[in-house]
Amino acid sequence: MRLHALREHGLIGATAIVLVAAGFITAHAEVRPADRAVTANTRSAVAALARGVRPLSHPKALETAFRSYFAHLSQHPQQVTKPYLYFVDYGLPSTKPRGYVFDMKELRIVEGPFTVAHGRGSSDMRYGVPSRFSNRRGSAATSLGLYLAQELYDFNGNAGGRRYRSIGLRLRGLSEGYNDNARIRGVVAHGAPYVTSKQAGRSEGCPAMEQPRAWRLLPKLANGGMVFLFAPEREWMTEDPWIVAGAE
Repeated sequence: MRLHALREHGLIGATAIVLVAAGFITAHAEVRPADRAVTANTRSAVAALARGVRPLSHPKALETAFRSYFAHLSQHPQQVTKPYLYFVDYGLPSTKPRGYVFDMKELRIVEGPFTVAHGRGSSDMRYGVPSRFSNRRGSAATSLGLYLAQELYDFNGNAGGRRYRSIGLRLRGLSEGYNDNARIRGVVAHGAPYVTSKQAGRSEGCPAMEQPRAWRLLPKLANGGMVFLFAPEREWMTEDPWIVAGAE
C-alpha cells in the first residue's frame, strides 16, 4: 500500500510501527531525513548550475533533483560511484531541449540542453508536454523520480517500422511507487533515430536521446551515475521518498 494513501486515512503512524515490528520495511522505504550536508550541497549545486539551466518548468525543478541526488549519495555512497546526473525537465515540450548531464562533483554542465523523448503513454500527441506519468507495466508512460544508472547493453528498437540498434543503459528506479518498476518495464536510457536536435518523438517510457549523444554520454553514467526525471506534478513532488528525504 502506498504511504501517501495511508496518510490520507490517518493510519501512517500505526501502520509504520506494525511494519517495522514485522520486518516488512523495504530498502526503498528506509529513507532518512536530510542532514545538514545534503542541504548545504544542494544549495551549492543550485547556485553553481542554475544560471546555465534555462528555461525550467518549475522554480524548484533543479533544487528537487539535487536534493534527491545528495540524499541518496549520503545514504548509499557505495552505489553512487560516478559523479554524473542525467536530468530531464518533462514540464517542457518535446520540441524544446530539456535534458542535461551534470558533473555533481565539479558542479558543471557536462552537456545540455538537448532534446529527450517521453513515453507515448504520457501524451496523446506526437509532440508536446507530457501530462500523464505512470509506474504501471504496459503503460508506455514516463515514470518520474530518481534512478540509479546500471549496466550498458546493446539496445534494439523499432522506429517507423524499421529496426535499429543503439547503446542502452539499464535503470533501477529508486522512487518507490513512482518508478520502481523500471527494470521490469524495460525503461532504459538509449539512443533513438526519432530524437533529433529539433524535436523528440515518443518512446515506450524511456528518456531516449539522439544516437551520437547516447554513445557519448551513457558510458559516463553507467554503473554508478544517477538519473532524475522531473515534472511539475504536485503529488509526486510532495511524496516521492527521495524528495521528502532531501527536504529540510
